[in-house]
Amino acid sequence: MKLELALPVLGLLLCVADTVAQEKSITVVISKTKVTLTCPFEGSVKWKKGETIKSEAQTYEIEKYESSENDGEYTCEASDESVKLHLKAKVCESCEELDVLTVAGVIIADLLITLGVLILVYYFSKNRKGRVGGSAGVHPRGQKMVRPPPVPNPDYEPIRKGQREVYAGLQSRGF
Repeated sequence: MKLELALPVLGLLLCVADTVAQEKSITVVISKTKVTLTCPFEGSVKWKKGETIKSEAQTYEIEKYESSENDGEYTCEASDESVKLHLKAKVCESCEELDVLTVAGVIIADLLITLGVLILVYYFSKNRKGRVGGSAGVHPRGQKMVRPPPVPNPDYEPIRKGQREVYAGLQSRGF
C-alpha cells in the first residue's frame, strides 16, 4: 500500500525538481565563419570574455571566427544574473548548409536509383539463364564427362567368405 502512494509522490517530486533545475543557457548559432551568441536574459546585457567587456547587446556576433583568438569562456550578465559558456567552435568558409528536406530528398533519390539498378540486374540476369550462346562463360559442347559406373558397382561389393585371402596380408596400424 505504501509503495502505491510513494510512486506518484516520487514522480511529482521529479517533475518539480526538473523545472527548478532548468537554468537558462546561451544560444549559439554557427553559419560559415560567423558565430552568433544570444543571451537568455532581457534588459541590459553585457557580454564578457574573461574580464573584457565585448558588447552590451542581447546578441553578440563574431563575424570572422578564428579558434586562436575567439575560443574561450564567454559570460552573459544581466542585472543580477549571469550565464557562462565555454566556446570552442570549428567553422569553414566553403561549407554549405543543407536543410532537412534536401538531405532527405538526396537519401530517398539514392535509394530509388539503387532499387532501379537492382531490378534491372535481376530482370536481365533472369532472361539470360535459358540462353546458350558462344560467350566465354559457357562451356563448349564437346565430349561429355565419363559417368561413374551404375550403383551396384562390382568394385565396391562386400567381401565374401571365399575372398578373404586377398586382404589377409593387410594389418591395421595404430596411429
